[in-house]
Amino acid sequence: MAKPIRVLIVDDSASVRQTLTQILSHDPDIEVMAAASDPYVAARRIMEEAPDVITLDVEMPHMDGITFLKKLMAQHPIPVVMCSSLTTDGSETLLQALEAGAVDIIVKPKIAAADALAESAVTICDVVKAAARARPRAGGARKPQARQGYGEPAPKLTADAMLPPARAGAMAKTTEIVVCVGASTGGTEALKDFLLGLPANAPGMVIVQHMPEKFTAAFAKRLDGLCEVSVKEAEDGDPVLRGHVLIAPGGRHTMLERKGARYHVSVREGPLVSRHRPSVDVLFRSAARAAGPNAVGVIMTGMGDDGARGLLEMKQAGAFTIAQDEATCVVFGMPKEAINLGGVDRVVGLDAIAREVLWAQARP
Repeated sequence: MAKPIRVLIVDDSASVRQTLTQILSHDPDIEVMAAASDPYVAARRIMEEAPDVITLDVEMPHMDGITFLKKLMAQHPIPVVMCSSLTTDGSETLLQALEAGAVDIIVKPKIAAADALAESAVTICDVVKAAARARPRAGGARKPQARQGYGEPAPKLTADAMLPPARAGAMAKTTEIVVCVGASTGGTEALKDFLLGLPANAPGMVIVQHMPEKFTAAFAKRLDGLCEVSVKEAEDGDPVLRGHVLIAPGGRHTMLERKGARYHVSVREGPLVSRHRPSVDVLFRSAARAAGPNAVGVIMTGMGDDGARGLLEMKQAGAFTIAQDEATCVVFGMPKEAINLGGVDRVVGLDAIAREVLWAQARP
């Protein structure tokens, strides 16, 4: 049997340490090895025994989480998941943490209704497991179990939970394409590299990056300041236009819809789909129905299988599909699942994805 993932919790709040310990300890694949109230206590604990994953608060006494993260990455790299309150003000700081080497972000759990706490537990445990498997550390994924004491985790719904019945009839191929992209663990930096390779007149694009609510707006704003294409957080009814990129908002599903010759997005509430909200499967399957052969699907780094079935459906509808290769993925989970299902036309490195997307317009 595989050893459990050993986690060190670093947070100055006793209640947060206690709640995180309870959530993580109820997963049989995770073991909380210790909890520390500040980075100095954490550093002493790491010298005794290195954890597999660290959950790290941002604001703490004596030393802030970002400073500790930078020291850790320079001296003793360990997968770190930043743990933050759900605030817009702190979003920019957390994006800096991702750039400094943090694997992902989770929102601090708080007392809530049973179903909301169960969803929070699902997300927190999944993010920690993904962090443990981030390159260069190896490990095999195991099916997450129910968290006793937090109710049953949300069922792994398929995108049928959000999409209306498909309408018959194929669409003719046009020269104007729409690009749909899905990413998770490691995706924030991978998406930045990908978008930096696109010209200002690139095809219209919709992206799902697994990220908590409120952080996607800051992520989109940061990308918009770096890239030639315009980037914004998607709002319900936004058109998909050449030279524009829409980032699905955290906590809501985003779907591609078509009216006449024009595409727009629909942003909706809904249950977790493939254990995520927003879900890549929801976006991809909506693209298969709305755009057919006029779409390009791209699946990038991330753990799990969200997007694999949707990408296959896009390919079956005539779309051109691309997967990021194992060598350049932080976690080769989502692309691997899509490849194994037969939903991928091309497997390429991160630096070649932009070129493949641009070439897709010229394919027969």
